[in-house]
Amino acid sequence: MTELPLDFGDFDELDRLRREFRDWLAEHPLPERLADEPVPVFLHRWHRLLHAGGWVGLDVPERYGGRGLTALHQVAISDELGACRAPGVPRIGYLAHALLEFASEEQRLALLPRMLRGDDVWCQGFSEPGAGSDLAGMSTFAERHPDGHYTVRGQKLWTSYAQYSGLCLLLARTDRDAPAHTSVSAFALPLDRPGVTVRPLRAANGDDEFCELFLDDVRIEEAERIGAEGVGWALAMTTVAYERNALDTGHLSKYGLLIERLRTAVDERGGELPDGLRSEVGRCVVDYEVLVAHARRRIAERRSGQPAGPESSVDKLLMTRAEQRLYETALKVFPEEHGEGGGLFGDYLYSRAASVYGGTSQIQRNIIAKRVLHLPSNG
Repeated sequence: MTELPLDFGDFDELDRLRREFRDWLAEHPLPERLADEPVPVFLHRWHRLLHAGGWVGLDVPERYGGRGLTALHQVAISDELGACRAPGVPRIGYLAHALLEFASEEQRLALLPRMLRGDDVWCQGFSEPGAGSDLAGMSTFAERHPDGHYTVRGQKLWTSYAQYSGLCLLLARTDRDAPAHTSVSAFALPLDRPGVTVRPLRAANGDDEFCELFLDDVRIEEAERIGAEGVGWALAMTTVAYERNALDTGHLSKYGLLIERLRTAVDERGGELPDGLRSEVGRCVVDYEVLVAHARRRIAERRSGQPAGPESSVDKLLMTRAEQRLYETALKVFPEEHGEGGGLFGDYLYSRAASVYGGTSQIQRNIIAKRVLHLPSNG
């Protein structure tokens, strides 16, 4: 196995965890994807297998179905999965963190164990056709009635795998007159509720990962609101802060494998490659090393107990640049893999979305300017 890039500290404890996980993987290899099996169905089978082994929700308290360890324990497992080219731990960690911070105790006890086990499959209802990554510009509205329930009307877009999900972490306005950042609330919406329509969208690579979500006078109970009215913005920022870094996804070790492959190609075929292409490989290596350096900074922050914050927007920009340049360069070095249905070419196609998903690069720069550098707004 390729040497992993990150030093997590507490070497003995985490090294034992890594060795335990490698032994488990040797006995429970990645299952084969069945013919015509949709990707999310296959990933859900992998989710349940990982959970059965105790590898999902390591940093979630035991009373909610986790193992009560630290975020770095879960990061170490994600790193191992990336290094062996297996799908990562299900990307529910950022939703779990949002529920841990904002949900009531009753909701945490009811929702988190089922989320971790895979009994409930979740999606996110954040982006909208008229607002995109500008969450403050959302128009979906949840009207509260005298008996406490809400009626929701609006539309969401880019909702990943909603057609395979049972619950949606939905953002909607609950006050038309309040400022944008204090008028958003969050809800756990069952997608089988009358008035909910899910429409898959087929992307250029043939996947139907993204969906439109139509909400036509959908009833949501007060008990399905996560947190108080108006805290939806803070909940959303917590969610995307964990979504926008490379630590929790296994991306670093996955990138590292391709970096090593490119280095080997330059060593073995250096004279055959144009000078400009060798320079592009060098830039990929630099991008990767910068991303690793930032990941080490985030590790130090987590070890000190600091939660993910707006600084993750820096990591998102660095990750986007590294991923897009890496796969574009790799296709030039290995042109024989261009046009394959999956593999390197599929990774290249998916990398083009990196500057959009989780908030566009323009939104990330705005966040850095306002919330990290505290620069004054124009006008």
